[in-house]
Parts: sequence; structure tokens; C-alpha cells
Amino acid sequence: MVASIVMSAFFPTSSVKTSLSKTVANGTIENPSPFNFPSKCCNFPPQSTISKSTTCRVISNVNGHIVTTGLGKVAIHSFTTSPTKRTLLDQQSDFTLHDAFGFGRIVQDGFVLNQNFLIRSYDIGADQTASIETLMKHLQEAALNQGRVFGYSDSYGSTREMIKRNIIFVFSKMQLAIDRYPSWGDIVTVDTWIASHGKNGIRKEWRMRDYYSGQTILRATSVVVLMNKLTRKFVKLPEEVRNELQPYFFEQRLITEDEDLLEHNHHQKFNGDNAEKNIVKGLRPKWGDLDPNQHVNNVKYIEWILESVPMEILEKRELAGMTVEFRRECRKDSVIQSETTIYYSDSATSATLIHCDHLLSLDSGVTALKARTTWRPKRATSIG
Repeated sequence: MVASIVMSAFFPTSSVKTSLSKTVANGTIENPSPFNFPSKCCNFPPQSTISKSTTCRVISNVNGHIVTTGLGKVAIHSFTTSPTKRTLLDQQSDFTLHDAFGFGRIVQDGFVLNQNFLIRSYDIGADQTASIETLMKHLQEAALNQGRVFGYSDSYGSTREMIKRNIIFVFSKMQLAIDRYPSWGDIVTVDTWIASHGKNGIRKEWRMRDYYSGQTILRATSVVVLMNKLTRKFVKLPEEVRNELQPYFFEQRLITEDEDLLEHNHHQKFNGDNAEKNIVKGLRPKWGDLDPNQHVNNVKYIEWILESVPMEILEKRELAGMTVEFRRECRKDSVIQSETTIYYSDSATSATLIHCDHLLSLDSGVTALKARTTWRPKRATSIG
């Protein structure tokens, strides 16, 4: 019985008969399907927020319906039946299928990849907002998809010339400025592009914004360099690789050098005598923390940083900015020590920023990562 219901949702037959409401107002869909989904389940914006110039697509026979979709607008015109079985990939709706199974689209005269992501229930934490790890994973996914969509990469970020030479991209430095954190059910849009950085580096840029309002959620920039996959040593950027990437360079920077927390003395207003140090030892990567390049994924480094941040800060504050320098790759047998030093202002109140220095060290004493973060008071959040 259950199986027949599930199959009928995707493969409608002529024997299904029902009446559907045509009413869509203030983000509410009344009885949009025979299965009686909750009226607020799709989280569409009010019609008043939809531009008159919005272009809608008509997708016929989706679950037996004719559905018109646009940016946040769904109208069910009638119920029809079709003898032809349709797969999920045939049934492209405005967001749920097209973006969930797609790799984004090319914008800005062919230089920028634009991709949407839905914040799901398992992406949020105790404060009801998406974690920094979730946001960074979306940045990584968009950046990798850019190479696939643009056609210069089909192997986890490596170009064809890089594959010939057994070289890979590795992160050297990353900066993030977070304005706010999205909540469960929000849709975020990531814009990403690449640019040149000196003689041997490539810069990756990201802007994450709210799908409906366009409000900026975060800005990020990173520098990647090349490493030989066999010797694990850094190499210069071959001219052949530069020629592959140069047509896609878009020289716009979202984070200024003044926002680099490591390059500038952001601790000058803080008293070192009030510093507090916290250390966590014995951190080890799991098999799932390794990426196809056989080392720990960069997002795991951020998780290790947070391991030594005191719980009081995690509960009452949120990460506002971060600059990270990746010094040494961590592999499956690495043992890590996470160290956080917290600097409090002499006039510290609950409304002031807190600055932290972070070190990740291998058991040999070699520094694997150096970072600096700023933390602001959390904003009130709610579900519903």
C-alpha cells in the first residue's frame, strides 16, 4: 500500500481523480495535492513581493497537475492525467528539482556561476540557524561546480593539464565575513568566480545571499596553490594551466585587505593580560573527513578550530569574521591539537566583539593551521 502511494506520486495514472484548490495567496497553497501537504510547507513569499517582470515556466503534468512556477509563485490551474510515466529529472519545478539536481547557471557575461541551496533541518544547530560548516560546504560545492559547468574541470577541481601533471589545488588562505546565518527552510544563492593571484596562485571569490530578498549573508575569498599529488610538494603554476583558467578570470574582490584579520593588528584594543587559553588534544580525522585528494577537507579544519572554543562563547555568540592560513595538510594518520586564545576588551560587555587566535598543530609540533576569528552576540532566532 505504502509503495503504491509513493509510486503514484511520481507515476500518475488515469484512475486518480481529485479536485484541487486554485487559490494561492500570501504564501499559502490550499490543498496543493491529493496528499494534503501542510499549507505553509513551501515557504513561498507573498505575491506582493513578486516582480511584474517575473518570467514563469509552465511544466505540464507534474504529478498529474499543470503547474506554473516563477520566483516564489506557484499556481495550480487544473488537474490532468497522463499515461506517460515521468521521472524526477523530467519534472523540473522552480527550485525543488531544478536546483536540487543541477549544477547552477552561468551569469555576469559568462564569468560567474550562480547556484541555489536549500537549508535543510540537518543543516541547523541548537540556535536554529545553519552552522558555519554547512555554509562552507555550500561554498565548496559551488566552486567545484563552476569548473564543471564552465568546462575547464571534470575531476574535483583539477583541469585537464593539471591531471596530466599529477597536480592538485590546495587552500593556502581563506577569509570570511558573515553578516547573518540562514535558518531552516531558507534558500540561499551562491555566486562564485575565479581570479588571478600573483604568479602562482588562483583566487576564488564567493557571495552568498538570500534567494528572495537578495540580502548578503556572507562574503568569502580564498587563495589556492598547486601541489604535486605524488610528492605532496608545492609547485609553480604551469603556463598551460594558467591558459586554461585565464579566460574565466573575473577580477572583482569582495573582501578588502583591511579585513584580513591576520595581516592587521586587530588586537590593539585588547589587553593581553585578560587573554584566556583553551587546548584540546588528540583530535583525529575519520575516514569521511578525507576528500578525493587523500587529505582532510578544509571544512574539517574549521570544525577542529571550534573544538577548543569555550562553550560559553558558542552558546552566546556567533562567528562574525575569520581569516585562516593553511600551513600543512593533514592526512588520515594525523593527530591534531586545537588551541584557542580568547582576547577580551578592557571594557568588555555582552555587546562587544571578542577576538580569538587559533592554532592547529600536528603531534610533531608542526603548525598545520593559523587563524583569527571575531565573535559577536547572537541575534534572537525562532522557528515558524
